[in-house]
Amino acid sequence: MQARVKDITQIMENLFPVYLAEKWDNVGLQIGSYQNPASRVLIALDIDNDVLQYGIEQKVDMIITHHPLFFNGIKSINYDQSQGSLLKGIIEAGITVYSAHTNLDAGERGLNQILAERIGLNDIKPLDKHHTEILYKLVVYVPVDHESIVRQAILEAGAGHIGMYKDCSFRMKGTGSFRPLEGSRPFIGQEGSLEELDEYRLETVVPQPKLEKVLQKMQQAHPYEEVAYDVYRLEKPGSVFSLGRMGKLSTEMTLQELCLQIKNCLGLESVRVVGDLKQSVKKVGVVSGAGASFIEKSRGKGCDVLLTGDLKYHEAKNAMELGIAVIDAGHQGTEQIMSNYLCNVLEEEIQKKGINVELVPDINQECIITI
Repeated sequence: MQARVKDITQIMENLFPVYLAEKWDNVGLQIGSYQNPASRVLIALDIDNDVLQYGIEQKVDMIITHHPLFFNGIKSINYDQSQGSLLKGIIEAGITVYSAHTNLDAGERGLNQILAERIGLNDIKPLDKHHTEILYKLVVYVPVDHESIVRQAILEAGAGHIGMYKDCSFRMKGTGSFRPLEGSRPFIGQEGSLEELDEYRLETVVPQPKLEKVLQKMQQAHPYEEVAYDVYRLEKPGSVFSLGRMGKLSTEMTLQELCLQIKNCLGLESVRVVGDLKQSVKKVGVVSGAGASFIEKSRGKGCDVLLTGDLKYHEAKNAMELGIAVIDAGHQGTEQIMSNYLCNVLEEEIQKKGINVELVPDINQECIITI
């Protein structure tokens, strides 16, 4: 089967939903069409002329980047300017560009979770409650012979996730009654006759962003002309998502020792540090990219140190006054693990769909997915 852009983006958005992105961000399709082929996909932190030329050499159909190609609207495409020249090259090459940025940062298995794990943190939790899912309870009444069909449809559409478990549901047997009216087309029974039938009351939990799709798939799979179901909003909150993470080191160490550990874990030549190198640290906040805005939140959560990038002078002074250390490992330094990680994630998900995948790593930590 010929893979298309929509197949890859569906996987991406199941893993890293676009509703997790910041309002100022621009995630999703940047250039191209969801109907375009995607037999070879390049994963890169950014797209520039070097990445584009590498993609052309490798005959890729699609490039997935972390940083969006566009953040703001453009008023003209001037081929004599760098952005215009890049856009011209992308379009002429027929390559589709797709970006996953702050939604990839905040995802349950997103960049910051992987970064926290990479530097050796344990007991990892969201750094704040950037986004908390609203949960609904779906109750639908299904004839006994069709319960498994309807249940499979709603679970595959995204229902039934509770914590670390999936495909969660409950059913209870009972008797349903109905009288088809004139003009109806009943699945079972005759017009005007009262019918009774063994049915299951099927229950499951659905997060708000997936509710519409779950209801659609439920009605498509259900045999009745008129489906009897209820939807209740739950007081219990769903999953919590954050652009950052916090966790604990296995053993307390000095700030200098942590700096060396981070350098080794991320393959960096150097990091910048705010704080006393001899001070002991245990609890660490992590925000990839430019995360200085999380300094006060990290201190409020009891973190001894924040790992991030792009630290400015006044932000460093603020950290010193608050009494929290900061390790600036650079914007790229904290995000360059994204390419290989995303390749591994996509490989696993594509294989579940029964599509053969070949990964060809690039020397700049980009990689190619061949479908």
